[in-house]
Amino acid sequence: MLRFVFFLLLFLVNLCVAQQPNTEVWLFNLAVKKGKAVLEKGQNITQREGYDNQPAWDTEGKYIYYVSVRADKQSDVYMYDVSKKKQLALTKTPESEYSPTPLPNSKQLACVVVEKDSTQRIWTYDAKTGVMQKPLLNEDSVGYFLPFNKDTILYYKLTEPHTLRARALTTNKDVWICNAPIRGFKTVSSSAFVFGSKDSTNVSFYVYDTHLQKAQWVCKYPSVAEDIVWHPVWGLLKSEGTLILQWDKTLQVWQTLFDLSSFGLKRITRFCFHPKDRYLVVVDNL
Repeated sequence: MLRFVFFLLLFLVNLCVAQQPNTEVWLFNLAVKKGKAVLEKGQNITQREGYDNQPAWDTEGKYIYYVSVRADKQSDVYMYDVSKKKQLALTKTPESEYSPTPLPNSKQLACVVVEKDSTQRIWTYDAKTGVMQKPLLNEDSVGYFLPFNKDTILYYKLTEPHTLRARALTTNKDVWICNAPIRGFKTVSSSAFVFGSKDSTNVSFYVYDTHLQKAQWVCKYPSVAEDIVWHPVWGLLKSEGTLILQWDKTLQVWQTLFDLSSFGLKRITRFCFHPKDRYLVVVDNL
């Protein structure tokens, strides 16, 4: 009986790994020509079979952190040095790290960590050495997160239903934001963030004002694609197929900002901009 249970667990683990999508991380130069933003010199910086995903820039824009699952079937954080065009394995732990996120004004990196007992919390790491440090948020079942400021963490709680919540680290006060959130939620300003809530066919987008403690509806899109960015110039952006779309608040319509089909990409599932808008990083889901 024990042998059967062991092989059943082994099968389930291998099934979860097999279900991870084959994804590639691309890097594009971003330029402005005749007043229009254009993408140039697209390069696949991972170029291998398997899972390479969840990219994020370091605060200075020198490195791209991303998650990679290699032959050991373990999820670890890798770094890509843009100037040297080299990759480096940052973490090599018995735990699985996801969503590497540099903490502002810090030399730390935060990740969602699946611990040995399947607890899923946010931990901090040394951003240069990859040494695991301490929990940033001592809360289980965290799916995604965003350090909104030094005291507040926005996090996606894997409850039923899934919820988006805000936690004050000093007081431990926890605030419900919405049910059925999308995985993307981004900082708009020091007192506001954008998030989405989905049903079976649409995502509705809102901006939450932390001073007023109130969410204002912005727009919706007839798709359940979950990746968004808030850009200081272009505002709300989302991916859809091979497109990156911009919400034009003046015209109240979605418009195409970039179409990456000419580079051979299949489906954009994540994207992020260089801190000084020199590059765009995109994940292509094959």
